[in-house]
Amino acid sequence: LANLRSQLQKKDYGIVHLATHATFESGNLEDSYLQLWKEQLALSKVDSLQLSDAELNLLVLSACNTAMGDDTSEYGFAGFAVNAGVPSTLASLWPVSDEGTLGFMSQFYAQLGEASIRVKALQQAQLSMINGDVSIIDGTVYGSAGEAIAHIDTLDESGRWDFSHPFYWSAFTMIGNPW
Repeated sequence: LANLRSQLQKKDYGIVHLATHATFESGNLEDSYLQLWKEQLALSKVDSLQLSDAELNLLVLSACNTAMGDDTSEYGFAGFAVNAGVPSTLASLWPVSDEGTLGFMSQFYAQLGEASIRVKALQQAQLSMINGDVSIIDGTVYGSAGEAIAHIDTLDESGRWDFSHPFYWSAFTMIGNPW
């Protein structure tokens, strides 16, 4: 948490991506948290990060359920980040696959460099997944241009994965400013 705060104070980042476990519990906001190395950041303490001062354009929360909310916290962590001053937040509505998220995020960032609107990058990444442009073959994750993104040793003998199913791409939503 101290390192995250320190990095945010540098104002060197337009985008911050937190790929960490999150738990959202309806009711008491202290029971909802993002896991940061050895400590937890409670949902009620997100504003203590002073995100509005960090000059962020986009916060990406690629863990499970980061856009889940209830009557007391609409859109969960993503909603709190937008309310705390981040113009846009990309987050998930339900548990996500680590492998599928790796492929999805690689496509999202590739599209983000080309799209003038963040939500368009989201749409294009989803279309890449739908069209089967992202896959895992025997542990290697391939992107839409057929390039190897990463190799996951534990999946060496896993065969071929198809990420066109909505489970892999439809959990991600963007809230806030789409530009």
